[in-house]
Amino acid sequence: MYPKPIQNLITEFSKLPGIGPRTAVRFVFNLLRCPDYDAELLGKAILNLKKETKVCKNCFNISEKELCEFCLNPKRDRSIVCIVEEAINIPAIENTKRFNGLYHVLGGVIKPNEGISPDNLNIKELIERIKGNGIKEIIIATNPNTEGETTALYLVKILKSFNIKITRLARGLSTGSDLEYADEMTISNALAGRREYE
Repeated sequence: MYPKPIQNLITEFSKLPGIGPRTAVRFVFNLLRCPDYDAELLGKAILNLKKETKVCKNCFNISEKELCEFCLNPKRDRSIVCIVEEAINIPAIENTKRFNGLYHVLGGVIKPNEGISPDNLNIKELIERIKGNGIKEIIIATNPNTEGETTALYLVKILKSFNIKITRLARGLSTGSDLEYADEMTISNALAGRREYE
């Protein structure tokens, strides 16, 4: 239906989450209408995304350096670590301005039906961080859905042997929602009302 270069780009855009074929077509035709310079900027930005970003060797956040901005910041409270599923969840928590600790990105959640076990997540690295870094509290901020709850319960089970406080975000977040889409007030209330696992 479309020339091959157009169809190829439609196919690639359609692979992105939340982008259906119609939206992909709109993106491609918008790029055809825009000046060459703008299309080149987009192309360079996409290429540089992989070249110029790294994974923080401490917390697994996305960074331009070996350590992310949070791990490098001496003003952050190193005794509290907030566990999130993905780096995309961090801005939602930061926007509340209620959390000043560090983060630990799991890199996903436990999904046995998709072959994702605890061994596929950054859990061993979390345990190593806890062992010798003066951490006093772990906040589990996985999404309030089945996979997030399963992962949270697993984390509680393995972290109970450490002498630290383990809390979970309060239920200001509705079950089945994603952290990245929650508004600042909801997350702020969830942080303030977090409860300790017993």
